[in-house]
Amino acid sequence: MAFNVANIRKQFPALQLKDNGNLRIYLDNPGGTQVPNMVLNRMKDYLVASNANHGGYFRTSQTSDAILQQAHDVMAIFLNAKSAREIIFGPNMTTLTFAISRSLGHWFKPGDEIILTRMDHDANITPWTFLARDLGLKVKWLNFNRETYTYELDELNQLLSDRVKLMAVNYASNAIGTINDIKTISRMIHDLGGLVYVDAVQYVPHGPTDVQDLECDFLVCSAYKFFGPHQGILWGREELLERLPAYKVRPADDDPPGKFETGTQSHEGQAGTLGALEYLMWIAETLGHDEIYRFSELSGERKLLYAAMNAIKEYEMHLTTHLIDGLKGIRKIKIHGITEPQEFSHRVPTVSFVMNGMHPSDIAKKLGKLNVFVWDGHYYALEVINHLGLQESGGMVRIGAVHYNTTEELDRLLNFLDSL
Repeated sequence: MAFNVANIRKQFPALQLKDNGNLRIYLDNPGGTQVPNMVLNRMKDYLVASNANHGGYFRTSQTSDAILQQAHDVMAIFLNAKSAREIIFGPNMTTLTFAISRSLGHWFKPGDEIILTRMDHDANITPWTFLARDLGLKVKWLNFNRETYTYELDELNQLLSDRVKLMAVNYASNAIGTINDIKTISRMIHDLGGLVYVDAVQYVPHGPTDVQDLECDFLVCSAYKFFGPHQGILWGREELLERLPAYKVRPADDDPPGKFETGTQSHEGQAGTLGALEYLMWIAETLGHDEIYRFSELSGERKLLYAAMNAIKEYEMHLTTHLIDGLKGIRKIKIHGITEPQEFSHRVPTVSFVMNGMHPSDIAKKLGKLNVFVWDGHYYALEVINHLGLQESGGMVRIGAVHYNTTEELDRLLNFLDSL
C-alpha cells in the first residue's frame, strides 16, 4: 500500500509542535482533527484577497462567490451528491439539524412517529425529541446490543408502523466506533414512506461516503472532523429541499442551497473546507497510478477523493488492529466496542474503554501531562453511556486515531496504560 504517513504528517503544522520537549500526540480526533497547510492557505488567501459579502459587482465579491460555489461543487463530488444544490453549509452539524428538524416538522402531525437510537450523539437526538414534544409526535427507541455493540435489525422491524415518518440514525458511533448498515435501514424506513436522516460526522473522516449508495434522504457531517475548519455540511435530496419550507429572511434565496444557508455564512470556513478536500485529493495523487487505477469506474475529482478515502480506510485498519491488540493485553481494561479482527471493517478507529479501579478523567489527566490527548466522559453520547450503565462511574476513556497517527504514538499510549 503506497501510503506515506511521514509525508502526510509534514503537511500538518500542529503535528510538529512540542511542549517541554514532547511532541503532541493527537488522539482526541473524534472531537476535532488538526488541519493541513492547504486549509490554512485557503483561509488566509480568502481573507486577504477575496473577503467580501455575496452578490456584488466588484472583484472581491465575485471572487468570493466563485470560491463558495467551488466549495459546494467539490463537496457534492466528495459525497457523490447529484448536484451542488444539495449541499448546505452551516456553523455545525447541531445547528443544521435543529434547523432542518423545524422545517421537516411542517410535514408531520400529532400521533406521527419518529425512531431514534441509543447509539447516537445527542445532536441527532435532542433536536428530534424537542420536535416531538412541540408537535405531539411519538418517539420510539432502537437499542444496540451490549455484547455485539451493533443494532438488532429484528428489533427495528418491531418498531416499524405506517405512522413512522422519520428515523434519525448515526453512520458511525462517536463513542463505540460501530459502523452501521445505513443502506438496509434506509430501505426498511422507505418501505413505509418514511425519511432517513443520517449523522455521518464520525464516519466521513474514515472512508468513502456515497449518499446514492446509502439511499438515505439527508446526511450531515462536519469539516472539522475531516481536517478542515469548524463548518457543518448537510446533504439533502434536491426534490426534498425544494419542497421544504425554510426559516429565512425575505431577501434570501428561495431555492436550495441558499434558502437554508441563513444569514452571512463563514466564507473563510467554506474556503477552508475546499482546502481540506484538495488535501484529500493530494493524498490520492501521492499514492501512484496503480492505486488510483483500482477505481477505473470513477473519473476526475471523484476518483481522487474515493481513492484517498479508501487508502485512509486501509491504513487506519492497521492502526485499529494495533490499538485494540494492545488494549486487550492490558489486564484491567475493558473495551466497549467491536474487538474481533474479522469485524474491524464494521468499526472506525475510535476505541473507548474503562479501566478497573481508575476513573476515566484521572486517566485522561495523566495522559494529558504526557502530551497525549484523549477524551473522557460521555462526549455528548449520553444515550450510549446510559445504555452501558457507565454514567455514574464517569463514562469511558476515548482514543480516536486518524490517518496522520502512527503506531509509535499508539505504543506510547499503550505503554503508559500498561504501567498503570
